[in-house]
Amino acid sequence: MDQAQKLRDIVQESSSESVNKHDARIITVSSGKGGVGKTNFTVNMAIALAKLKKRVTIIDADLGLANVDVLFGIVPKYNLSHVVKGEIPVQDCIFKGPYDINIISGGSGIMDLIDLDQNQLEKLIHSLLYFNDVSDYILIDTGAGLSKSVLSFVDAASDVIVVITPDPTSITDAYALIKNIVKEDDKKIKLIINRVDSNEEGDEVFNKLEQAVSKFLSKELENMGYIFEDSNLKKAVRKQIPVLEAYPRAISSKSIENIAYNLENNSKYVKNAHSFKTFINKLINKI
Repeated sequence: MDQAQKLRDIVQESSSESVNKHDARIITVSSGKGGVGKTNFTVNMAIALAKLKKRVTIIDADLGLANVDVLFGIVPKYNLSHVVKGEIPVQDCIFKGPYDINIISGGSGIMDLIDLDQNQLEKLIHSLLYFNDVSDYILIDTGAGLSKSVLSFVDAASDVIVVITPDPTSITDAYALIKNIVKEDDKKIKLIINRVDSNEEGDEVFNKLEQAVSKFLSKELENMGYIFEDSNLKKAVRKQIPVLEAYPRAISSKSIENIAYNLENNSKYVKNAHSFKTFINKLINKI
């Protein structure tokens, strides 16, 4: 039996042991290039959802440049790798953010699955299932670009949010990422356009990318909304405080709150049918 099959068996056994049928909604947040505000969006989206009385967990899966902790102004002592090694219980790698948000640094724990022994595999799988039990939403902040780690997460999740800006290179790189995502027919790709000056600019950028995706990839994109250019957001980053906390009335804060409200309440963006167990199994297959 290969290592991946062992992992799938562990997932099946772990989920069968639990009588809790709850499945968190898993959303990966990615981008074709760095510097477009992906992590900033993830952090503030988590707060916006938490303000809607949802239990939210963020997993920082950007293995090259983890910044979730920086934007929250915290210094995590542990990550999932410490759980895998048996150094700490899973609860100790969770750091609390505003509105009781769970913040987890993935470290190399998730992508090193294939190199783990049976005992380590069981620890990590049980850890991931624990996050499901304590969350309504699990937001996975991936790296940017087309690395194996990024594609593993976006391929495994049923919901994918791609963050772009009006910058032409951002649009081009986002298309390259989407091209790698759309191989699965049931994949829901949602687009967030950051740093727009107006709704008209947002519409223009979305239509440009949507037309290319429709013509060459035969796929539709979902327009999740626009985040307006806002100096308050830059100030919040320098303060290491999420903009929804530092400047709750700022236009960028209101933009993100509207996106969160639509995600939760608009039937257009209903939860995809994938369970958390399915997500883990697909992630195992990808790595």
